[in-house]
Amino acid sequence: MSVYEELHGYFLEDLSVGMSAMYAKTVTEADILMYAGVSGDTNPVHLNAEFAENTMFKERIAHGMLSASLLSTIFGTKLPGPGSIYMNQSLNFKAPVCIGDTVVAKATIKEINGKRVSFDCICTTGDTVVLDGEATLMVSKRNK
Repeated sequence: MSVYEELHGYFLEDLSVGMSAMYAKTVTEADILMYAGVSGDTNPVHLNAEFAENTMFKERIAHGMLSASLLSTIFGTKLPGPGSIYMNQSLNFKAPVCIGDTVVAKATIKEINGKRVSFDCICTTGDTVVLDGEATLMVSKRNK
């Protein structure tokens, strides 16, 4: 077996509609600060408690894309995993995520069309949906 095959996640032939994977992360102060630094998004609703107190959220909230990035974690490490290529993503932000919240991301295969695999995506904190959407990834066939 080649290194490519050893490191590769699922190949197209291994996938079926209904397969899913999850990833959970508790959002910390450090996560928000590091995300702001990497992304350049320094909106004070994420970083400044006094500013955030005067918003509709009444406290600092995590960047929406920080929660969305947990979907990328699934795609790049679990399902389909290493070797897959992220093609597109639609996102609907539904509720805020605060420091200390545990976000559970889940991606479920809804369609396989050629090398393109479509997923239903959802992120929750407890029973609350914080975002949902769809994603399409390109997945390679096994080299024969």
